[in-house]
Amino acid sequence: MNLNIYNLVRKNIQQLIPYQSARRIGGKGSIWLNANESTESNSFLLKESYFNRYPEVQPQSLILRYANYINLSPGNILVTRGADEGIELLMRAFCEPGQDSIIYCSPTYDMYKINANILGIECRNIKMLNNWQLDVEKICNQSFGVKLIYICSPNNPTGNIIRSVDIEQIIQVFSDTGIVVIDEAYIEFCEKYSVLHWIKKYSNLVILRTLSKAFALAALRCGFVIANEVIIDVLSKIIAPYPIPKPVSDIAYEALSQDSIKAMKKRVQDLIYNRTWVIKELNKNTYVEKIFTTESNYILVRFINAEKIFNWLSKHGVIVRNQNKKMFLKQCIRITVGTFIECSTLINILNLFNKYHERRNTC
Repeated sequence: MNLNIYNLVRKNIQQLIPYQSARRIGGKGSIWLNANESTESNSFLLKESYFNRYPEVQPQSLILRYANYINLSPGNILVTRGADEGIELLMRAFCEPGQDSIIYCSPTYDMYKINANILGIECRNIKMLNNWQLDVEKICNQSFGVKLIYICSPNNPTGNIIRSVDIEQIIQVFSDTGIVVIDEAYIEFCEKYSVLHWIKKYSNLVILRTLSKAFALAALRCGFVIANEVIIDVLSKIIAPYPIPKPVSDIAYEALSQDSIKAMKKRVQDLIYNRTWVIKELNKNTYVEKIFTTESNYILVRFINAEKIFNWLSKHGVIVRNQNKKMFLKQCIRITVGTFIECSTLINILNLFNKYHERRNTC
């Protein structure tokens, strides 16, 4: 008799819809503006040629260099496999399945909800206000049973900064009962808005960072949890035995050299210039209904008939992120800011869409 393996799977996993990453969704094109990656690459050389030994539990030289970069103690830092591992580690460490809850505020990064669903942890979704800011009153009224509050700033996919006064109020309200997690994956594009300087002030604050975005190292999968030493010690107990491969830590170490940081900042400035230009050009397009304020390397745009726009771009080799079917994001498309050539191509193809439909309407 054949065993039905699916019957052995946990019920919440049977019903789980996996994270729809850009690579999972796929597409065919030559210009990829769908994953908020850097469209320009770095070049690094591996220091090692032998890989028969396990790496360090935590790469100390990398931690020290990152500590220097953010001006904090090495004891405040845990290196993880992207910021995504940090999201999961916090739930595994602090939430009892079937008992504790997390808060997230949609529209936002889906992995907060998906990780909680995988682990059997209740999710409380406190919808953002119409200006994409937090509903602080509702969040604070949900404090019972909540261990973790996930806040993405700049928020993905909306691109806006979350008001620091609201974040601080939530940190204070949950000071004895919960941990506030600020996902700063995109903060290098707007460093002045970071709440990193609060780490020593608030023991229930955690910040997530990554090298995937401004550092142009998405393929590396290297992130950081930044928190007080007690939280770092707790997470160190449950992280995988050898989480960071030696080639990853070596490249990350090089990426945090003074020269590489200077190159990253130049890349950020170039991207901000391109972003400003794209927004100016999008404002001329009659099919653009609204361009949301952004401080990141992507732009959320509400179009008239987003599905047709998305398909038109895809047909012409430009892959963007369709948000139209997501809650609160009807008719929206998220566009990663690319090189100036990529941005120019995007605008030209959108202008062709206008001309094509104008001709059809006059025929």
